[in-house]
Amino acid sequence: MSDFLRSTTSGSTDMAARKEALMNSIRSEIALLSVQELMNKGTEKCFAKCVTKPGSSLSNSEQTCLDRCLDRYMDAFTLVSRTYIGRVSKERQEPS
Repeated sequence: MSDFLRSTTSGSTDMAARKEALMNSIRSEIALLSVQELMNKGTEKCFAKCVTKPGSSLSNSEQTCLDRCLDRYMDAFTLVSRTYIGRVSKERQEPS
């Protein structure tokens, strides 16, 4: 009987570990998709703003505009992400 209880307990521990691993994998995939979406949207918006007459190459002013635009886009994303993570962390620490 004690073997049965041990196997059930270790089985649920193993199941919890697999569930946690799956959740971590899903979180990683979501994070990757978010970064890809960020890059795609940033590229679209900055291209539309900075490249008014597409050609075979970018002018110096277009390159500078794209660099600055993407930097601002990333800075804004970083600020929002840090604020959101801080808020979620704070909510998790507060007693229910």
